[in-house]
Amino acid sequence: MPHFHIEYSGNLEDVVDMGALCETIRATASAIDTFPTAGIRVRAIRVDHYAIADGDPKHGFVDLSVRLREGRAADVKQDAIARIFSAAKDFLAPVMATRSIALSAEMRDIDGALSPKCGTIRDHMPAAN
Repeated sequence: MPHFHIEYSGNLEDVVDMGALCETIRATASAIDTFPTAGIRVRAIRVDHYAIADGDPKHGFVDLSVRLREGRAADVKQDAIARIFSAAKDFLAPVMATRSIALSAEMRDIDGALSPKCGTIRDHMPAAN
């Protein structure tokens, strides 16, 4: 793990390539040693019903939630979220230069005892991963 959940306001659909943002976050996460490549999941969900700031419909948001299994040191998590947030901010910079967008991120630990996992992804990846 980590799992990345991106929620974004529907008014950004035509101006932000969410697939490319997902790939940017995946690539950034895969370069962080503490994140096993086989455990990375990035998904984006469009939100059509929202209200922001003063209610002006021009405002948009991108909210990144990062869930990972407990056990990583605080400095490792701080470095990881800083790198991921920076990658997202850099990706969105051209759109943020011309549009009202709130970008936020949060990282939180998951209790491994309460989060069972099962899958075959590792069986279908090269041995180095």
